[in-house]
Amino acid sequence: MLPVKQFVEFIEKKKLFTAGTQILAAVSGGMDSVLMVHLLKAAGFNFGIAHCNFRLRGNDALTDQEFTRNLAQQLDVNFHTTNFDTREYAATQQVSIQMAARDLRYQWFNHLCVTAGYQVISLAHHQNDAIETILLNLTRGTGIAGMHGILPANGNLVRPMLFMSRAQIADLVRQEGLAYVEDSSNASVKYARNKIRHQVVPILKELNPSLEVTFEQNLQNFRELEELLHLQVAQLKGTILTHHGDEVHIALDDIRQLRPQRLLLYGLLQPYGFTDTLINDLISALDKHPGRLIENTAYSLVVDRDRVIISKRKQQGDGNVQVNVGSTDIDVTYSQYRLTLLHDNSPLIVKGNPLSVSVDADLLSYPLTVRAWQQGDFFYPLGMKTRQKLSDFFVHQKIPVNRKNDIPMLVNGNGDIVWIAGYRLNERYKVTENTKKVTIFELIKL
Repeated sequence: MLPVKQFVEFIEKKKLFTAGTQILAAVSGGMDSVLMVHLLKAAGFNFGIAHCNFRLRGNDALTDQEFTRNLAQQLDVNFHTTNFDTREYAATQQVSIQMAARDLRYQWFNHLCVTAGYQVISLAHHQNDAIETILLNLTRGTGIAGMHGILPANGNLVRPMLFMSRAQIADLVRQEGLAYVEDSSNASVKYARNKIRHQVVPILKELNPSLEVTFEQNLQNFRELEELLHLQVAQLKGTILTHHGDEVHIALDDIRQLRPQRLLLYGLLQPYGFTDTLINDLISALDKHPGRLIENTAYSLVVDRDRVIISKRKQQGDGNVQVNVGSTDIDVTYSQYRLTLLHDNSPLIVKGNPLSVSVDADLLSYPLTVRAWQQGDFFYPLGMKTRQKLSDFFVHQKIPVNRKNDIPMLVNGNGDIVWIAGYRLNERYKVTENTKKVTIFELIKL
């Protein structure tokens, strides 16, 4: 007899779906998914069947496709099927065949949900799949998130068969005389998961015949530990993370006091895409000289003097922008700023506004250039007779590493840096008593 009561109780306990939910059942034709749809039918749920042909097994794949079509007719439910050129997709996306198949099927499943009105996608993973996933994660390296195994519900994906083991499924299929198809690739140890299934798990079951029950208890413990960690991280986000415009700051003293430091820091920074390796880099930089820059593809993290500064990565300026002289005022847009210039026939000196500067117009050689700073740049800061490297100037001004590239450099036609916009004029271009004509530059943040 089918375990309909246990099936429904598990669905209700895990809140996977209700009697009125429109369910898309992913069916390969193997015994796991075949038993799942028979249970769905016996329990009275509304579902349709979806089957993917990945064109990887020739006639065998066509046989599986036809089997699932007949199964849908037998159960009197809607049937959806599609064929993929999995090898071409894998080559184009530069991913493995397994990853290509996974991407293709979930993209299609979600498409069916939108076009056919399904609300959840039901997958036939069972307890042994969860064990194999954990062992794979441990082999490859994982944090606590990789220890919770396969979740009963994850977004619109539900797994109502997680209360059963592979052996229990096989016994039921045999007792009920349910027809199914066997994927010959499941017996191959070419794939990592199959090696664990056929070579590792049998040895573990020799040590513990109740391996599935033990692992289910372990999974529950890991899930509760993960929930506890999430609660602790959420509390920390509200106390030690501060937002400053588009930046996030964390005081170094707060990081030093975290216990356990690495685990909690990973929880805080994971939303910004920082990996274990980058977290280790950050911890090693905490008590060293400030200015360490750590980046991933989306975010920059700077270890400043007393805090960590996280911000979205910006392009290295917007390239060089040329400023040509003309008879009218000129308006130049660069990065986050608009730079305007005004010609004046009197030696006017702008004071009290760091975003405006007066320059001796006769010393300018057009076209001027607006660009980001470069290693090796130097200038003569206003009030000084000796030159200074921009890198040293930035240090003295306590400008964090991640902000340096946002500062426009106004460069003369002869290569001199005339103005570090918003910060300091070059001493050699200041207005003096001998100045006859002035050009006024103003920086406006967009």
